[in-house]
Amino acid sequence: MTATVVITGAARGIGFHLTRAFSLAGYQVIATARRISAAKALRDLASRGGIEVVELDVIDPASLAAFAAWLGRRPIDILINNAGVMGGEHQSLEDMDYDAWLHAFQVNTLAPFRVTTALLPNLGRSSGAKVITLTSQMGSLHRKSTGRYAYRSSKAAANKVMQVMALELRDRGIIACPIHPGWVRTDMGGPHASISVEESAKGVLSVIEALTLEDSGRFWTWEGSEHPW
Repeated sequence: MTATVVITGAARGIGFHLTRAFSLAGYQVIATARRISAAKALRDLASRGGIEVVELDVIDPASLAAFAAWLGRRPIDILINNAGVMGGEHQSLEDMDYDAWLHAFQVNTLAPFRVTTALLPNLGRSSGAKVITLTSQMGSLHRKSTGRYAYRSSKAAANKVMQVMALELRDRGIIACPIHPGWVRTDMGGPHASISVEESAKGVLSVIEALTLEDSGRFWTWEGSEHPW
């Protein structure tokens, strides 16, 4: 049976290229976007087959309930919590946009937990299901750097959520890991980032496929190395 992967935030950037990479690798992909009407490239990609595009706002409980109802009892083998935001332009010590900071926590930290728990029945119908949250090395407490308070703190919190979730899902045979996709040339990463979005997607796919229950709860990079917390 063809394995099924759900990818949130698939309209552009890493999510879009993960959708393409998993589809080319033979997976059935359920790609979600906050507004399908604005996701022309994703719709065009889906027209080739093997990809279903579904509307989902990851911070809207009603939208998530509708998505879970649409899935029904369908097994999900891999869930990739990719949807994320940078947290606004004002994230400095002297200039903070607190509303944008709160929104960053809603999207980057709460949403992966919310989506995962909503889809636990579907994940439980797969043997060796995997839950992945794309995070960032900017959320590592080991790594010291300045600025971007909203983004860094929301990703650090997401890392901890995944670590705790891995412990609680282990007895169910479900793998849960955060993965740093690299500094990627996307709208969020900027044009001077170190790797292409195609490289990142290919690497993340390979890491996900190789994960075992022994790897669960560990922080990985797109290259398959373990990242310090």
